[in-house]
Amino acid sequence: MQPKNDMKVQFKALPSNSPSLFPENIFEKISPNHPVRLVNQVVNNLNLDHIIKLYKGGGTTSYHPRMLIKVLFYAYLNNIYSCRKIEKALGENIYFMWLSDNSTPDYRTINYFRGKRLKGVIQTLFGDIVRMLHELEYVSLKVQYIDGTKLESASGRYTFVWKKSVEKNKAKLEANITSILAEIDEQIKQDQSELSREDTPKPIDSSELKKKMDQLNADIQEKSKATQKHLKKLEEDYLPRLEKYEQQLEILGDRNSYSKTDPEAVFMRMKDDHMKNGQLKPAYNTQISTENQFITHYSIHQTTADTVTLASHLDSFEAQYQMQSEEIVADAGYGSEQNYELMEGKGIVSYVKYNYFHMEQKRKQETNPFLVQNLFYNAQEDFLVCPAGQKLTLLKQAERTSTNGYVAQVSIYQAQRCEGCPMRGQCHKAEGNRTIEINHRLAQLKAQVKERLLSEKGLYHRSKRPVEVEAVFGQLKSNNKFNRFTMRGLEKVDIEFALMAIAHNLRKWVKMTKNTSLNSSINTKTDSKTVNTYKISKISPISKYAA
Repeated sequence: MQPKNDMKVQFKALPSNSPSLFPENIFEKISPNHPVRLVNQVVNNLNLDHIIKLYKGGGTTSYHPRMLIKVLFYAYLNNIYSCRKIEKALGENIYFMWLSDNSTPDYRTINYFRGKRLKGVIQTLFGDIVRMLHELEYVSLKVQYIDGTKLESASGRYTFVWKKSVEKNKAKLEANITSILAEIDEQIKQDQSELSREDTPKPIDSSELKKKMDQLNADIQEKSKATQKHLKKLEEDYLPRLEKYEQQLEILGDRNSYSKTDPEAVFMRMKDDHMKNGQLKPAYNTQISTENQFITHYSIHQTTADTVTLASHLDSFEAQYQMQSEEIVADAGYGSEQNYELMEGKGIVSYVKYNYFHMEQKRKQETNPFLVQNLFYNAQEDFLVCPAGQKLTLLKQAERTSTNGYVAQVSIYQAQRCEGCPMRGQCHKAEGNRTIEINHRLAQLKAQVKERLLSEKGLYHRSKRPVEVEAVFGQLKSNNKFNRFTMRGLEKVDIEFALMAIAHNLRKWVKMTKNTSLNSSINTKTDSKTVNTYKISKISPISKYAA
């Protein structure tokens, strides 16, 4: 028996099925404080004359670069990196529709604009946005927290080309070529030929080999079967291989490796496998400077070591903003004599650690009298004194050249007689008298840096550095799932990372604006309705950001 229900069930009418005298504007559903409005306002304040000049004119009409930049910025803000997905969003997503004014460029147009039109100009757009943040006092540009991370290339992971292997194979090939030419020489009985057999084969390049083969073909009218066989081997096998090795060495340049599917990527040790023990993969070394977790500068490098990236990173920062920061904060990966000298020359106060900085603070290190830094040093007479009271006198001066060509001066000291010393077992384990090598200039620079790092301000910067730059990398790689580039080549990788950095800054800008309740500082009227917009009214006119 079913229970009685005297009440009639009523459902809400669907708005689209109800007649309306005035059709609804769906764009009014966008919240006044939605991030899409910030993207729109920021791009409207950018000077794009340097991009518009790249258009030649004539032919069919083009989509305006301002609209395409808005779409790209908002897409990266929402972790959408695929041009096909951006094309789909332009036809389905209300925010993309509003930004593009219902324009629907296809994925080929978007990809061409991103990869071609933004080449060489994206850095200017990034710098202009940072200058906006500077005028709004979100960043001061007086301090840089610097660090780097390795991001995997879009190339194949197992397409290795190693410099040492190429050089080794090329040397073997040159030896084989020299041997075959000598055999041909012997067969045609040209004892006075300059290509006679030698114990040590001379290096030969492809152009020289071609000339010699042409000469042999012209001089020898009737070739024996053995000579024909050797010439065929040279032409079909050895010459193409030699040309390939020469091309590979030209691509390598100063690098030790590259990927066949992205020749500008370098194989670096990555720590992203499940065992966390590192894997060699094609990647780029990305360096960033941050302040208040905004990315104030970035640079892309083809070297695995962070130490050698600091000079070009600071130079490009200065070129971008026509100024240099007063303070630099970085970890021990940047601590070197060359970098300390560089920052001192630029008038920068460095809070950059050096290797074993934390180790030196431990009691075990401080109380160990046998360590070099704890030995007594007489600067006037230039000698050291060991715990046993024996002098270590200056033996000689020497030079040490780093992998990037920096030459450091070192002093080498040696004890007079360690044999029979009761402390020898604790002092050193090498044969003969103890020899110590000291870089006095580096020791002086380290002492200055150590004093700054242990000061109150140094402790503040050391505590803030992981919160600054490490947090930004965490957001990019973990939250935004940006662990691998999707574009290939140094120029396109630069574009892609710049878009990621701009999106990060816009995302941070939105959050800070909401947290500080600054989003109502400027009011505009639209359709007789007051709309709160983001705080960009203090920004200077567009002309300030001209290229």
